[in-house]
Amino acid sequence: MPQLEVNDIHTSYGLSQVLFGITLDVEEGEIVSLVGRNGVGKTTTMRSIMGLTKPSQGSVKFEGKEIAGLAAHQISKLGIGFVPEERRIFPDLTVWENLDIARRPAPAGREAWDEERVYTLFPDLKEIPDRPGGVLSGGQQQMLTIARSLMGNPRLLLLDEPSEGLAPKVVENVRDQVKLLKESGLTIILAEQNLGFILYLSDKVHILEKGEVKWSGTGAALKADKSIVEQYLTV
Repeated sequence: MPQLEVNDIHTSYGLSQVLFGITLDVEEGEIVSLVGRNGVGKTTTMRSIMGLTKPSQGSVKFEGKEIAGLAAHQISKLGIGFVPEERRIFPDLTVWENLDIARRPAPAGREAWDEERVYTLFPDLKEIPDRPGGVLSGGQQQMLTIARSLMGNPRLLLLDEPSEGLAPKVVENVRDQVKLLKESGLTIILAEQNLGFILYLSDKVHILEKGEVKWSGTGAALKADKSIVEQYLTV
C-alpha cells in the first residue's frame, strides 16, 4: 500500500476551479515531484493534501486512512509536515524558539528530530540560535522552516518551491540537504520549477498543466525526453 494515495481530487477557490482530477501515489521513502509552470496547480495540490484547501471531490489517503476533509492540524498530527513557499517563520521568535514551538514526540521506533539533529543537518542554524527569525537571510529562513517542520517528526514532508528566490549556491545547499532527508528514510513530495533540482532528487515526476497531470514518469525518463520538457516546462 502506498504511504499516500491521492485519487481524482478536484479543488476550487470559490467559483474558480484549479484542480481537475489529480491522481498520484507516493511510496514510503520516495521523493515525488510536482512540476510545471506557474499557476498549474502545484501549490493547490499540496494544500489539498494538507487540508488547507479542502478538495470538493476525490480521496486522499495517508497510510490507509482517509484524510480528505480533515482540518490541517489533524493531518499534521497524523504525521504530515508542510513547508510553504512563503516560509512563514515567526519573525519575532529566535531560531531556537521557532524550533521549540514545533516540537512533537517521534512515533514509536523512529529516531526523533531534535535541536542537535536539525543542527547537524543545518549547521548554519547552530551558530545563530538566539537570532530573531525576521533578520535571517532567505537561505537561512528556508533552512529554518524545513528544520521547524522536522521538529514535528513527520513521516511525510511536503516541500513547496524550496529553491524559490535563493541564490544558486544556496539552492545547491538546500538540494543536498533534501537528499540527506531522503537518505534518512523520510518521504517527500516536492513542488518545484527548478528542473535541475527536480532531476537530481526525484524518484517519480508528475507534470501538471491546467490542474491536471499531463505526464508521469521517472526523473531519468524526463531527462531523456527533451520534447516533454519543451512541451510542458519551457517558457
